[in-house]
Amino acid sequence: MILVAALAVFLAGNRADVHPRLHGPVLNLAGSSAEPTGLQAMIGSVRGCTDCPARVDVVVIRASGDQELNPVFMAVKGVDSAETFVITDRDSANRHDVERSVRNAEIVWFAGGDQCNYIRWIKGTRVERAIERVFKRGGGVGGNSAGLAIQGDITYDACPDVSANSKDVLANPFSRDVSLSSGFFRWPALRGVITDTHFHQRDRFGRTVVFLARWFSGRPIYGIGVDEETSVIVTPDQKGKVIGAGAAYLLLVDHAAGVLEHGKRLSVEVHGRRNDRFWASPHERVSHSRCS
Repeated sequence: MILVAALAVFLAGNRADVHPRLHGPVLNLAGSSAEPTGLQAMIGSVRGCTDCPARVDVVVIRASGDQELNPVFMAVKGVDSAETFVITDRDSANRHDVERSVRNAEIVWFAGGDQCNYIRWIKGTRVERAIERVFKRGGGVGGNSAGLAIQGDITYDACPDVSANSKDVLANPFSRDVSLSSGFFRWPALRGVITDTHFHQRDRFGRTVVFLARWFSGRPIYGIGVDEETSVIVTPDQKGKVIGAGAAYLLLVDHAAGVLEHGKRLSVEVHGRRNDRFWASPHERVSHSRCS
């Protein structure tokens, strides 16, 4: 372990960089945890194969915790190293050596925790720009739980220290718990998209609808909710495959809410699709069945 001020670094595997040909970019949207089947699918897509000698280096970014994901990634076929950076201030996220390590990786993964800390410490830094370079050159980017929440074009950032409950925010969509922002990542497949996590298990349909209604400004806006133990792998053709035990949910709001006022229950029309296996990019296809 290397510990400097507010930065901790944990390395597993080989220190030397590998330079495989990349076949991405690929996104991995994981609803609760870094599921090995989803990780294998992402890494296989980036390598362009399921059984070949090509290997990749992984960087894990955390705002709390330690090296617990390093062995998870090292157990995935095709991984040469896994290096975790625990970043708890903006100075660390602007260090040239950290930027270089992230930029040279083929896979970047955001762990779970508190997405507000990623907004505070990563957004707008050298590390963010390095991650975007990994994606542009055909690598993989993903995250689980809080690490998924920051991948959408619009982010439920949970700042400062809030947690939106569906029942409460449906009754008052202008609750202080509805904290939204934009301007972090802008992945092409997730333009105009809000992502949400632990979807079915924590009853988050209602709060995602509130997020969509609050952000709607005349153009269609989409929500993607991902269940626990489930990942959505988005490949370069901007199509996604659902992998794991649960489902993914695609929601659309394309009209202004009927009732969207302080202290009044939300009324809005939502179109949606639940699919256990496959969904197309929200910009290609969406179901138009009504959801109450």
